[in-house]
Amino acid sequence: MSDARAFIEANTAPSPVPSVPEIRLWQASAVTPIWEMTESELDRAQLPPPFWAFPWAGGQALARYLLDHPDTVRGKTVVDIASGSGLVAIAAAMAGAASVIANDIDSYSAAAIALNADLNGVAIAVETGDLLAGAPRAVDVYLAGDIAYEKSMSSAMLSFFSRAAAQGSSVLIGDPHRSYFPEGLKRMADYDIVTVADIEDSGIKAATVWAIGKAYE
Repeated sequence: MSDARAFIEANTAPSPVPSVPEIRLWQASAVTPIWEMTESELDRAQLPPPFWAFPWAGGQALARYLLDHPDTVRGKTVVDIASGSGLVAIAAAMAGAASVIANDIDSYSAAAIALNADLNGVAIAVETGDLLAGAPRAVDVYLAGDIAYEKSMSSAMLSFFSRAAAQGSSVLIGDPHRSYFPEGLKRMADYDIVTVADIEDSGIKAATVWAIGKAYE
């Protein structure tokens, strides 16, 4: 992880999250090298796409919701899946969660989460295994942001979260109305999120926090 940490520190810089300024992340920007790297250049460098380097709209919406509604996670056990930068996990920790696990299969994401947790002075456990491959753990709250880029991922996530909810967990998902987001979830809050137009196709993006679980029925 030391090489990943060094890469992140060399290619990004700490700055506030636009719609969640209470949180700072190591982010790519127009003045950092990774912003200019093409997909082919990333492939040649054997680097996965740097999803961890940007605060995506769904994650920003969910982080904003947690900080505005801390009772959602206060004193509870929390797992953030496909954590990316760790933004949502950090918000859960700042909102008073009893424990927070941030999960992402990308080792660079794991390094970014650790750096960002340190930057914000919160304690987060980082895991890189594929949680979707097994049975859901018995935790109070599952969180996820921006999980509907691809149909297969969206379907796998919904299946996992439906099983988690059947076991008694609450599930909150932030998403900016992407094409593969499932229908039938409970709408909790809507936000206009400030984003980077070059990666989200507009500077302001509507995003919604959705819920699954008996607590929201």
